[in-house]
Amino acid sequence: MLDTRQRMDARFEALLVRADIEDFNNAYCAALDAQQLEEWTGFFTEDAFYSVISRENAEAGYPVGLIHCEGRGMIRDRAFALLKTAMFGPRYLRHMVSNLAVDAPDASGAIRARANYIVFEVLTDRPDARILQVGQFRDVFRHVDGALKLAERRCVYDNLLVPTALCIPV
Repeated sequence: MLDTRQRMDARFEALLVRADIEDFNNAYCAALDAQQLEEWTGFFTEDAFYSVISRENAEAGYPVGLIHCEGRGMIRDRAFALLKTAMFGPRYLRHMVSNLAVDAPDASGAIRARANYIVFEVLTDRPDARILQVGQFRDVFRHVDGALKLAERRCVYDNLLVPTALCIPV
């Protein structure tokens, strides 16, 4: 009886963690779709790593990506630059995330997860929407002050080319 109860408790806990990560990803994408970049920086731990990298480079072990930020300070700098100094045509984005897979927390409490993503882009001077990027989030989450935060997000995109400038993060 105890084994069954322990298994049920573990499954229930895994479902709660999965639901927390799904809610996290929904809020994360909503912030980016609304171009709330200052809010977006709050999804990361202070020592976070954030990268947008091609699948080809990721699989070859090359660290070079379209975006490479080590620490929340660099992530804030990226957001500030986009909000205050970058010039790009107006656009709308829509992020879709699916096929979430979550590993059990490790000994430190860190949680690894993977999810597929697709980002659609609409340039306001064009009538069509197009796919900006298709890829996979490769994440490490930690709880900080009771809230789930990204300690690492690697956005590994499958496209050979990104059709326009990557103005808004993935």
